[in-house]
Amino acid sequence: MKYVKQFAIIALMTFLGECLNLLLPLPVPASIYGMILLFLSLQTGILKLSQIEETADLLLAVMPIFFISPTVSLMSSIGVIKDSLVGVLVICLLSTIIVMAVTGLVSQAIIRHDKKKKEVQE
Repeated sequence: MKYVKQFAIIALMTFLGECLNLLLPLPVPASIYGMILLFLSLQTGILKLSQIEETADLLLAVMPIFFISPTVSLMSSIGVIKDSLVGVLVICLLSTIIVMAVTGLVSQAIIRHDKKKKEVQE
């Protein structure tokens, strides 16, 4: 029963994200709104991690299954994308490097900010 309750909480955040997507005229996917709402709920203490942790872990464990169908679809249409395969691979490589670099820089900035905050408190 605890999984049902935890899944209902996650589904509620997803639903609220869908509602925000309908209300706000921004080109942001509803899933992003839902993740932001879930993050803010966890950060503000409205929602405790223990209230969704087991179901979130389960969903993360089965997430690779959701990539099987698109991968098979991509493999079956290789003839269509064969001409632009080099461009697609270059874009994938560059975007991966950029995402890794930005993530690292943001993480370092957050760590520095936290260290300064602790030094000021002491």
